[in-house]
Amino acid sequence: QVQLVESGGGLVQPGGSLRLSCAALGRILSINGMSWYRQPPGKERELVASITYGGSTNYADSVKGRFTISRDDAKNTVYLQMSSLKPEDTAVYYCNALITDSGRYISNYWGEGTLVTVSS
Repeated sequence: QVQLVESGGGLVQPGGSLRLSCAALGRILSINGMSWYRQPPGKERELVASITYGGSTNYADSVKGRFTISRDDAKNTVYLQMSSLKPEDTAVYYCNALITDSGRYISNYWGEGTLVTVSS
């Protein structure tokens, strides 16, 4: 079984920075792609950023130029570097991954979410 373990959330001042991490744990053959979603209070979940197996990235318009998604293949970990944070970035951030395990089963996984609060 594969698990996604998130870390890095917390309280930050407007204009500040945070880096979120999401490590995929288990018997993994390959990670097809990894993404970050977020769900602001009272709103629906939205895609923030994604990175493909080949390294291509995509971002929501609201975070372009401020957020950077990256990965460390040796650690099966994806990161979200967040800079110039705004109060509207406040949300629970979720890691998502499409993973082929050692039994060659392809499944979609979600992390449990980490809360990012941007406030003065």
